[in-house]
Amino acid sequence: MSEAFGRLHPAVQHHVVNSLGWRSLRPLQEQAIAPVLDGRHALLGAPTAGGKTEAAVLPLLSRMVQERWSGLSVLYVCPLRALLNNLYPRVHGYCELLGHRAAIWHGDVGDGERKRILADPPDVLLTTPESIEAMLMSRRVDADRLFGGVQAVVVDEIHAFAGDDRGWHLLAVLARLDALAGRELQRVGLTATVGNPDWLLDWLVCGGDGEREVVLVGAGTPGELDLTADWVASDANAAKVISSLHHGEKRLVFADSRARVESLAASLRAEGTTVFVSHSSLSRDDRRQAERAFAETRDCVIVATSTLELGIDVGDLDRVVQIGAPRTVASLLQRMGRTGRRAGTMRNCLFLATDEMELLQSLALIRLVLDGWVEPLTAPAEPVNLVAQQLLARVLADGRVGRSAWPGPLDRVRAQAGLQGPLPQSVLEHMLARGVLVEDAGIVAMGPVGEQEYGRRNFMDVTSLFLTEPLLAVRWGQRDLGSVDPSSLASRDDARATILLGGRAWGVRDVDWNRRVVWVEPTDEPGRSRWAGAGAALSLEVCHAIRSVLCGDERLDGHVTRRSRAKLDELRQEYEWVADERTTLVHEAQRSRSRWWTFGGGRANAALAAQLDAAGISTVAVDDLGIGVRSRISHAELTGAIEEVDVLAGARVDPRRLDAVKFGSCVPDAMLERMLALRDADPAGVAQVSAEPVNTVTSAV
Repeated sequence: MSEAFGRLHPAVQHHVVNSLGWRSLRPLQEQAIAPVLDGRHALLGAPTAGGKTEAAVLPLLSRMVQERWSGLSVLYVCPLRALLNNLYPRVHGYCELLGHRAAIWHGDVGDGERKRILADPPDVLLTTPESIEAMLMSRRVDADRLFGGVQAVVVDEIHAFAGDDRGWHLLAVLARLDALAGRELQRVGLTATVGNPDWLLDWLVCGGDGEREVVLVGAGTPGELDLTADWVASDANAAKVISSLHHGEKRLVFADSRARVESLAASLRAEGTTVFVSHSSLSRDDRRQAERAFAETRDCVIVATSTLELGIDVGDLDRVVQIGAPRTVASLLQRMGRTGRRAGTMRNCLFLATDEMELLQSLALIRLVLDGWVEPLTAPAEPVNLVAQQLLARVLADGRVGRSAWPGPLDRVRAQAGLQGPLPQSVLEHMLARGVLVEDAGIVAMGPVGEQEYGRRNFMDVTSLFLTEPLLAVRWGQRDLGSVDPSSLASRDDARATILLGGRAWGVRDVDWNRRVVWVEPTDEPGRSRWAGAGAALSLEVCHAIRSVLCGDERLDGHVTRRSRAKLDELRQEYEWVADERTTLVHEAQRSRSRWWTFGGGRANAALAAQLDAAGISTVAVDDLGIGVRSRISHAELTGAIEEVDVLAGARVDPRRLDAVKFGSCVPDAMLERMLALRDADPAGVAQVSAEPVNTVTSAV
């Protein structure tokens, strides 16, 4: 073993060699020993199956033994319950070797187990940010006793937190834990490939003073990847291709909507393929059974949404297949990283494109991977609703909060998020004015509106910062099958609705709207399943890569099938006017209309379209690749209209969107509108598009 390994406590060394039978540590595990043992904040990065969990846990267990930590010492935070369930046996096993204990706490853990944890806290607790929040708020939990001895927090799949509001909530909870412990807890983030690791670690540390270190282990060169795009034209054809390829191998198929997962699974089953299904609207038991059966079966397919993108272990995979394309390189790398774990195998992904945009997007992602580019993570702008949520949580936890004690630990997060210093007090005043809170002699407590909306009966709503879909539970007799959106129950000619769930068709027998339960029974009728929601806008970089694909890229020759090559040649001929590093204004020959092909991404295009509208140039059909114009405008009119673009103009907020922001009623509308406007904006994309030369052509149609 190495010199770094020699720094671990002798008991840890002994069990690694003798109990676990490891001859050596993986590169990340070696390199993580020094910073974690030395108590530095750290970001540990490696591809899927790179040993990230052990890289964090083994040195922390070494510190636990060496420094005689007692009680709850380490929190291991994950974004998904399923990931916690998957990791728990491993972490618990490592703890047991050293005479310590691990436990798990999330929404599915029963009261009996929770009482045992509170009576005799484990050394390591695997949990979620929402569960920590619930514990801090609960009158049954002595938070000082439970969390006062915590020394370190491990945040797994940290990239999944940093990109949305759950990340801000996580930082707020950690700031309160620092305050409870009376010291700066060591923070260790685990991640796959990210484009800006230094930013990610600084974000996690959130203004802390402790030393920090980024430790990254590469995933290999692009030449070691097997990436192929195929043109199949329909989901039905995709099912035929999947069922005919790679017999005897385990295939993980990603589709980026639950409806598509269900439809594809049904088509594969009709082709005679052994199929399992995983997505968030299946019941916990059905999802676990599917993932367990898939892990134990050799010749089979599991069709999943992004629920299996994170590090949940479903066994040793042979192939990853993507229907369409994910929207980011990071997502592709995460999915592809589920393969290539055995010696002599490569990480791989086969894209099956069912429309032209899917083919172009697939090839664009391949091109960016070959360039070694990954999206930089960014946190959502100005999370003003977090301020309201944290104030409610503090009041519910303590019964009252002194005005002088607000915002307290949250001020670190406020500064990290770029929120103005007076903002927490402004939110407090707004909540007092609405009656959500009341104040007496500088002491703030729950008001009548707050009691009604967030009081003890509804306090669990305060434990999370995100809204959930209004789904209906689906049951067959006593069996819980999962959930569906109410729109799935619509049917033609008042016929009985048929839905798909778990890859099977179910006829709706009755709906109890008060209890939000749908009673079903098996049927042979064709089913359908729909969920509300739309994908996020593509980035400027992905759209520029699509433009480069249309212009031609010889490096892609080895990554296309004959079918996709033929379709790509057809598209390049159709869009022969596309030029790299230029936008193109296309006039329609038969109508007095134009389309400005910016390849700028949806957010930048929204701002540019708003600027055109403000200049009297009416726009229509704004998307990731361009902006439709209702008239034939000249090059001069276009460039004149975008000389000075207001990057927030494209994010004029529909007032109805404010209702979709959780705790939005506790924040002044002007703050919410600014938050949403900033999140819609892409100033860098606008600047890039505006700076590029504009070609003008007339189309043949």
